[in-house]
Amino acid sequence: MQLHFSPSMRSITISSSNGFVDLMKIKVAARHISYRTLFHTILVLAFLLPFVFILTAVVTLEGVNKCSSFDCLGRRFGPRILRRVDHSGRLVRDFQKILNEVKSADIPDNLRLPDSFDQLVLEIQNNQYDARTFALKLRAMMEKFEREIRESKFAELMNKHFAASSVPKGIYCLSLRLTDEYSSNAHARKQLPSPELLPLLTDNSYHHFVLSTDNILAASVVVASTVQSSLKPEKVVFHVITDKKTYAGMHSWFALNSVSPAIVEVKGIHQFDWLTRENVPVLEALEGHSSIRNYYHGNHIAGANLSSTTPRTFASKLQARSPKYISLLNHIRIYLPELFPNLDKVVFLDDDVVIQHDLSPLWEIDLGGKVNGAVETCKGEDNWVMSKRFKNYFNFSHPLIAENLDPEECAWAYGMNIFDLRAWRQTGIREAYHAWLKENLKSNLTMWKLGTLPPALIAFRGHVHPIDPSWHLLGLGYQIKTDVESVKKAAVIHYNGQSKPWLYIGFEHLRPFWTKYVNYSNDFIRNCHILES
Repeated sequence: MQLHFSPSMRSITISSSNGFVDLMKIKVAARHISYRTLFHTILVLAFLLPFVFILTAVVTLEGVNKCSSFDCLGRRFGPRILRRVDHSGRLVRDFQKILNEVKSADIPDNLRLPDSFDQLVLEIQNNQYDARTFALKLRAMMEKFEREIRESKFAELMNKHFAASSVPKGIYCLSLRLTDEYSSNAHARKQLPSPELLPLLTDNSYHHFVLSTDNILAASVVVASTVQSSLKPEKVVFHVITDKKTYAGMHSWFALNSVSPAIVEVKGIHQFDWLTRENVPVLEALEGHSSIRNYYHGNHIAGANLSSTTPRTFASKLQARSPKYISLLNHIRIYLPELFPNLDKVVFLDDDVVIQHDLSPLWEIDLGGKVNGAVETCKGEDNWVMSKRFKNYFNFSHPLIAENLDPEECAWAYGMNIFDLRAWRQTGIREAYHAWLKENLKSNLTMWKLGTLPPALIAFRGHVHPIDPSWHLLGLGYQIKTDVESVKKAAVIHYNGQSKPWLYIGFEHLRPFWTKYVNYSNDFIRNCHILES
């Protein structure tokens, strides 16, 4: 290579030794550029250009298609980078092409997978993987992690289901200690209410509440919150219904912990003469049928195709298999007109509610001849609670369901209902309830699976009067994002769902609305280590 300077130093020619102009001829401007600067520039170019030429030749000879290793990528794109051209888009497209190729490829059974991204990078550095091997390992790692995450999610749902279905140690202790107290303490066995107050149990000028539960602690909160929130507690009468095993403990609690001036009656299911096998044959079948018991108490994983089931669907199915749904206590509300033949109106409460405002205005609501005053649950935005229609509860592929029900019909909520028992006695609601339960049993529980609400939705069709949603806020056992300000304003808050406030899985920020009504100074509460959270 030779440099030729013109006599006037106005032009410089760079040529090869054979006389042919190889690269360029430079004309130097008369002004603005000093000769010394130009001379140094030419020297640098003369030094670099041969290396650029050699690098280009090497990459060309190696061939683009044969350049598959990661260390070759730098040489492949070196000349282009030197010319400041961005070809990252092409690199991405090439990698996408490789990923598409391995998407359908079989992953070898003996393929060893790193446990972390750092290990993957280290293997790439040590083993000089080509792009295809890297993509195959990446796909196998992602599929492995997805399986592990999915399995962990299902395990979490199962553990939560068991936690929600179990009885906490403290509550079990409370029941045992109070039962023992019933047998040893005459005060715990005293008549409830006292004899002079018995006529008030059928006095329709009072506000009668019905609560059905085997949870003594939960019952104490419902009663205490109702009485404390009432503007006229002396007009409150509570009818607490429990099962035979819990009766003694429940009676002891309310005998030893008066809520005067309110009145409390405690009755066991075994003390209602009307509740015979002849009057509740279907419910006897529910509790006694071996296949039904196995469905609710058996292995909840067996028969479940987890590979094609979403975690949310699995969670709904687990909830539907809660053992409480075959308990007579959970179905007792359908027999209120018969159990309380002298009462005209009652408010039925679930044991997972808290009363925050006076409920006496409920008795003033004109139900327009309807039986059931309830909050509708089809006019909200959340998917768990307030966007429920019949299609969310029933299997519309079943011919009986498809023929008789409208999938878009609005659902309503149990938990806080004002029942007109006089109007109810003029209907066939109980008979319809029994008839649909029988059909579901015949269909091997394929018409619906979720407890007591679906048959009630059918039986009460045409007998429901919607009440203002502010009376009953639902979902505190489902939704961790429940708006606290809405909770404060609601008359009744309902912890429906698995995360009950007395369980460890309850939501911490929502629990104080419930615990404020627990009497932590009570000796039985303290001795059973039911601690304030």
